[in-house]
Amino acid sequence: MEKQWIVWARELQSISQSGLTYCKNDYDLDRYREIERLSREIIEKHTEVPKEVIETYYQNEDGYLTPKVDVRGGVIVDNKILLVREKVDGCWSLPGGWADVNRTPQENVIKEAFEEAGVLVKPTRLVGLLDRSKWVEDACPYTIYKILMLCDLLEGEFKNNTETVESGFFSMDSLPPLSLGRTTEEQLALFFKAHQNPAFYPIYD
Repeated sequence: MEKQWIVWARELQSISQSGLTYCKNDYDLDRYREIERLSREIIEKHTEVPKEVIETYYQNEDGYLTPKVDVRGGVIVDNKILLVREKVDGCWSLPGGWADVNRTPQENVIKEAFEEAGVLVKPTRLVGLLDRSKWVEDACPYTIYKILMLCDLLEGEFKNNTETVESGFFSMDSLPPLSLGRTTEEQLALFFKAHQNPAFYPIYD
C-alpha cells in the first residue's frame, strides 16, 4: 500500500494547481498558493529528495494536474529479457522512459528501445497498463501510468548514450539488481507470461 501522506500531498497539489489555473480572485489565489506550500512541505519533511529537486518539480507542473506516462518495451529472446543498466543508479530496467508528445505509445516504445538499448523493435502486444504506486513502495511525488508492451527484436546492438551504460539479456532466475522505480520483478514476470501464452490478457489497474 502507498503511504497515505504522499497521497494527501498529491491531492493537495492537484487542488492548488486547479485553483491557481482557474481562479481569478486574489484572496482565493493566496489560499491556493498556501495549499501548494503545504503539499511541498509534506514531501520535503518525509523524503530525502533534495529541496531544489522538489522545487523544480513543482515549478515544472502547471495547469490541471494529470498523471505522467512511462512506456517500457519487453524483448524476449531464448527465454531471456532485454534490460539496460541505468547511469543514474547503476541498476537495471526495461528500456523505456517518459512518453513524448506527438508520438503514439508504440512509437514511444520504439524510440526508447533504440535510444537506450540501440535496437530496433516492433511492438506486438500490450502487456499492461499499470498505476506505478500499486507496484512500487516509495515516495514518488508523481502519479504515473506505466504502459508495458511486448516487442519483437528486429536488429541492432548497444551504443553509448546519455542514459544507460550497457545492455544484456537475463532469465527470470538470474536477474541483476533492478531499478525498482522503473522496473520490478513482478512486471518482468508479466512479460514472460504474455510471451508464453498467446491468449494472455493485458493487466490493468
